[in-house]
Amino acid sequence: MSSITIITPTYNRADLLPRLYESLQRQSCQDFEWMVIDDGSRDGTEELMRRYIQEKKLPIYYEKQSNGGKHTALNRGIAKIKSRMTFIVDSDDYLTPDAVEVILSYHEKYRNTEKLCGYSFLRCHQDGRVNTAYFPEDEKLDTYLSVRINGNIGGDKAEVFYTEILQKYTFPVFEGEKYMPEDVVWMRMSGPYRMLHVNRGIYICDYLEGGLTQSGRNMKIHSPKGMMLRSEVYLNTKETCFRVRVKMMLLYQIYGKFAGCGPGELFKRARQKWLWLICYLPSCILHGRWKKKYV
Repeated sequence: MSSITIITPTYNRADLLPRLYESLQRQSCQDFEWMVIDDGSRDGTEELMRRYIQEKKLPIYYEKQSNGGKHTALNRGIAKIKSRMTFIVDSDDYLTPDAVEVILSYHEKYRNTEKLCGYSFLRCHQDGRVNTAYFPEDEKLDTYLSVRINGNIGGDKAEVFYTEILQKYTFPVFEGEKYMPEDVVWMRMSGPYRMLHVNRGIYICDYLEGGLTQSGRNMKIHSPKGMMLRSEVYLNTKETCFRVRVKMMLLYQIYGKFAGCGPGELFKRARQKWLWLICYLPSCILHGRWKKKYV
């Protein structure tokens, strides 16, 4: 059994998967397997993956499902993983040649740390720039909430989780919605578990037209229940700083309106009534602007 499963949810990325595949073949340490969960692609992804499996250059597991969104593909794949660690790598990105070796070196150093759910490394752009920001302290052992959210370290990072823990936190699914932010799960882990934050770039990101990051606001508006839940997770976590609480209360009310909830229902569900009242008028204004622009 491999130490790491690199799981890649994909949708119509047959033109980009070869780049990731080649980066996996170049790994200095081959103690991993590649799991690809195809979220209903119609562009030849299945034929491509069948060819890769036949080449036998890497241990590959491939499965195809009906289109349901990245989070449903992750749920499907993560439930099947047997390796010690799980590394989520998007289909339009790729890894540095030493990525697996670096992960295993830190795992060897910290494997016996209590309440550790995984490791957070840096993503970099193709020109070497770090995506958004470095962590303020290298090898910082703390929660996702403390380091990333309250520390105002935005942008995507390269997260590697202990599979046994990750399998306890499935991504919520709402019928008819195809987007669920991953930080819903990362936040739920935060508190019970900590992560090791490492200033090493092991992941090369390429935000492409049509990708989840670029789809942005429109995609989120069409998954309003999931976005409401995300806001509630932040709001209902007592360690969340005030700056983030204000933002999440605004988003809670805005996406609540897109989900068809009335003000009374949203007010009743909110735990912090005073903050709900403060954010009510600004949320109405923003909802109107977003509705005009995106719907």
